[in-house]
Amino acid sequence: MFLDEEFRPTPEDERRHYDLHENDPADMGYRRFLSRLFVPMNERLPTGSEGLDFGSGPGPTLSVMFTKAGHQVRIYDPFYSPDETVFESRYDFITASEVVEHLHSPGQELKRLWSLLRPGGRLGIMTKRVRDRAAFRTWHYRQDPTHVSFFSLDTFAWLAEQWRGELIVPGDDVVLIQRT
Repeated sequence: MFLDEEFRPTPEDERRHYDLHENDPADMGYRRFLSRLFVPMNERLPTGSEGLDFGSGPGPTLSVMFTKAGHQVRIYDPFYSPDETVFESRYDFITASEVVEHLHSPGQELKRLWSLLRPGGRLGIMTKRVRDRAAFRTWHYRQDPTHVSFFSLDTFAWLAEQWRGELIVPGDDVVLIQRT
């Protein structure tokens, strides 16, 4: 599901909204929140893996967590770390935590991320998932003005099938898709 283009926020409105976020790598509560993606991804990675934290936000934290676990991580965020050279490399893993719901062209962006994975690489996505149309009408997650794309488990299963990848579902709001 997605918001019609005419209702989507401008980049300036998005930036103002994101500037209100208090994502601090020293905040243990925030780290616990990110652990829902970090733990299942890290468990599947050999030490020294190279990764990309896509949509790292104003206070990159997943990259800090993976670095502490022995990995090398680059960050990208269109507002806070817009280094496009990250798209010239290939990675063992890519994370997108609370990012895909903000994408105005999710199919195009996810396809680009998938193309950056090495054989056996994993794309880890954390986002709240649509359960059904009835619940969507009153869902708090859609009230955020920067949330414009919404995914169901069926969508991720479809993506994995299209990409000939393996879908792993370690939690209610986390999926990993492994390149086979």
